[in-house]
Amino acid sequence: MTFSDLGVDQDIVDTFAAKGILEPFPIQEQTIPLALTGQDIIGQAKTGTGKTLGFGIPLIQRLGPDPRPGVQALVVAPTRELAVQVAEDLEVAASGRPTTIAAIYGGKAYEGQIEALQAGAQIVVGTPGRLIDLAGQHLLDLSHVTEVVLDEADKMLDLGFLPDIEKIFSKLPAVRHTMLFSATMPGPIVALARRFMSKPIHIRATDPDEGLTQANIKHLVYRAHSLDKDEVIARILQANGRGKTIIFTRTKRAAARLQEELNDRGFPAVSVHGDLSQEAREHAMAAFKAGKKEILIATDVAARGIDVDDVTHVINHTIPDDDKTYLHRAGRTGRAGKTGIAVTFVDWEDLHKWALINRALEFGQPEPTETYSSSPHLYTDLDIPVGTKGRLKTTPTPRVESAVARQGRAPRSGARDSSHRVTAAEASTAVEPRAEGAPRRRRRRRSGSGAAPSPE
Repeated sequence: MTFSDLGVDQDIVDTFAAKGILEPFPIQEQTIPLALTGQDIIGQAKTGTGKTLGFGIPLIQRLGPDPRPGVQALVVAPTRELAVQVAEDLEVAASGRPTTIAAIYGGKAYEGQIEALQAGAQIVVGTPGRLIDLAGQHLLDLSHVTEVVLDEADKMLDLGFLPDIEKIFSKLPAVRHTMLFSATMPGPIVALARRFMSKPIHIRATDPDEGLTQANIKHLVYRAHSLDKDEVIARILQANGRGKTIIFTRTKRAAARLQEELNDRGFPAVSVHGDLSQEAREHAMAAFKAGKKEILIATDVAARGIDVDDVTHVINHTIPDDDKTYLHRAGRTGRAGKTGIAVTFVDWEDLHKWALINRALEFGQPEPTETYSSSPHLYTDLDIPVGTKGRLKTTPTPRVESAVARQGRAPRSGARDSSHRVTAAEASTAVEPRAEGAPRRRRRRRSGSGAAPSPE
């Protein structure tokens, strides 16, 4: 099966062929032919299986090879990161046509987004809040939209976007082509579809015998001690064959702390969380996608917007709150048919939560194995070289060298001796090494009153 077999225009087929994309995924095979006819569709497939092109190709093709200026297609996404990702994917698909795409989302200046709309962008991809904002200012005209997509609709309901979705649909024409895509399809999603769609066809591109999780992802669950997690993660990051890695944390503070810790251990890591500006989040994501930084630490705010094909490992620093969140986190690896590994740490007090997830996903896994950074099964499970330590091998840091050098320098009144260079052996004796596997001791700054700082 090829894209041409599905009725896709030759210029779009050629665009994908130039990028090495020749064969459609199952969700694309099933949705594209129907969507091209204008059939309303509810598309359900596991994350990472090509849903974006499943609705993106029909959307672009139905606008025609030379669409008139003005917004005619709308894609609504629950998070800023997902809006950016979808817009980028659509730009690739439409690169052979004069069709333009505008990404409309919060956290960014209005000017650039308004300019894109005034320049005649035909496709808008945005988050609910900013879409409603610009529509309320009469800067975004939705009255001529003929193509509408709700992407990750279940997440929009989880985030409480239903009132916003209702406002957006009230500004759309009554007659339109509507598609709704999601990895999970709970009852409220079906009710949403009945309200805003016309006789939709529910397409589920999954194997009934496959189970709820992707078969190409290896799931490992460990009962780990909170003080040893950083050490375990540092060793996992040195596993054979590890590529880009995403680590999910429960809180923004934990994400920032873990980034600092891994950077200190020599690992190139960036983080994405709610305390960062949108510009900083986009800069971090761009560095991760480009491979400049191979480790991304994120809270769930970014879970729906990370679409990188070569993520080999996902690590849950803390267990997700429910089975749906687990699926979306784990689904960041094993994308585009590749294999992946998902590692989850379960704290002692969260064993009951894992039991619920285990039951809901029909894992059938035994109770999480008690695991430490020195546990032999950790090395065999993840193919970690024997003897791996909790940090990358680096030369002595300038901070250590300068401290030792100051001890051996002549008084400041004398001439400076620049000939002395501290060797690695000298540096190693100057700083007491930390016991292998022990948690790192962090230096805390004393407050003026001398009171100990509050715990994190």
